[in-house]
Amino acid sequence: MAYLVALRAIVLREALRFVSQRSRLLAAWVRPLVWLVVFAAGFRAALGLSIIPPYQTYITYEVYIVPGLCGMIQLFNGMQSSLSLVYDQEMGSMRLLLTSPLPRWWLLFCKLLAGVAVSLLQVYVFLAIAAGFGIALPPSGYVFAFPVLILTGLMLGALGLLISSTIKQLENFAGVMNFVIFPMFFMSSALYPLWKMAESSPLLRDICAVNPFTHAVELLRFAMYGQLNITALIWVALAFVCFMAGSLFGYDPARGMRRKGPRA
Repeated sequence: MAYLVALRAIVLREALRFVSQRSRLLAAWVRPLVWLVVFAAGFRAALGLSIIPPYQTYITYEVYIVPGLCGMIQLFNGMQSSLSLVYDQEMGSMRLLLTSPLPRWWLLFCKLLAGVAVSLLQVYVFLAIAAGFGIALPPSGYVFAFPVLILTGLMLGALGLLISSTIKQLENFAGVMNFVIFPMFFMSSALYPLWKMAESSPLLRDICAVNPFTHAVELLRFAMYGQLNITALIWVALAFVCFMAGSLFGYDPARGMRRKGPRA
């Protein structure tokens, strides 16, 4: 029962924090919509793409990048959640949380689930707005995407959790966040297919192929068309396990990355 109480309290706290931050709420929807409505035409013209055949069907470029933009929402949300963790560490509330009698892995997992719950709300509102612009997915795709969004949200949230375990000051986080977000997003298949990238740079294509965000986007893209990408599923699951293990190590006061040395 104590586990469920902790889960409810942490999720509710994160939800209230998100709702109270109006700018974060607005940016979570405006950013992908700008990419979808404004930049899509430019990318499509530059890449020479009008229709793309990835799933035994032809889809427009705007529909193609929708899963990538959903992944971008989750990526930014994961980084924002980790930013709140750094703030909690400076204020001391994170230390209070981790000294509770519940296992540390459960408390950190609750923080992840809270971030995933917020990102799910953002993604589905974005999909509803995109559908209003005429950029809609198959009706079953919204259902099939739900469990995949949970898994990808956990993976990206665990990455943010791992990063937050290495940051000691809030001022240093913005640079680190940009160093992670933009390479992960642009060196992936979120905006253009890997075969198109291979035409210009095979090396860049190989880098994108090992990017966990690429596999998160592909897993989501296939799910939105009722298909399962086994390779992407394995990559995302393994990345989540690695990031979560690193986070548990980082937040272990006895031997983690944030352990302080002896004072002089």
